[in-house]
Amino acid sequence: MLEIHGISAHYGGVRALEDVSFKLDKKEILALIGGNGAGKTTLLNLISGIIKPSRGNIFFKGKSILSLSPEKIVDLGIIQVPEGRHVFGPLTVKENLELGAFRRRGKQNKKIIMDDFEYILTLFPVLEKRLKQRAETLSGGEQQMLAIGRALMGRPILLLLDEPSLGLAPLVVQEIISIIETLRNEGTTILLVEQNARAALKISDRAYVLETGKVRVQGKSSELIENEAVKKAYLG
Repeated sequence: MLEIHGISAHYGGVRALEDVSFKLDKKEILALIGGNGAGKTTLLNLISGIIKPSRGNIFFKGKSILSLSPEKIVDLGIIQVPEGRHVFGPLTVKENLELGAFRRRGKQNKKIIMDDFEYILTLFPVLEKRLKQRAETLSGGEQQMLAIGRALMGRPILLLLDEPSLGLAPLVVQEIISIIETLRNEGTTILLVEQNARAALKISDRAYVLETGKVRVQGKSSELIENEAVKKAYLG
């Protein structure tokens, strides 16, 4: 579904990524793990069209997407939930969710969009109780649920999740992880960037370890969780 071919990226003279390649298959969870500055978020921003690489190519369903704008990439079904959630604070929960379907308006039946809205409320029951509440008044966990729900309103084929567990209490992290598994089981392909390596490896099919912009280790998640180098560096 998604293929990254020899991607490199720089900020000024600083290397963010160097010759990164991987493939993500349909209905798979692929985890990217690594510390701060490893290049994980840069890679998601490249896929989303927010920044352009200095070298390499990105293919989605066999076609290059490098020349496309972020809006056109969203139209293809690639949607990112950014680190830090970035909900629209002054708007209500309902308004935030409705904005997630903005690119679908006029293209799809309103009933389909409303059915998706109702589905998201079944995934995140707490949001149904907060529909009229401003997003800025929600807890960190509720804002993360809202950010994921807003992305789902765009009907993603490929969902890019950037640090969904960051700053959340352990019980909330477990709830978010469970929802990610549910989404995959229902057919959504997921690229998961996560510093919580243990959680990421438990729910993903395969994983890549990034360090200073390069892929250092890759393989099945079930094998990497037993890898001594990965254990020492990321699993405590």
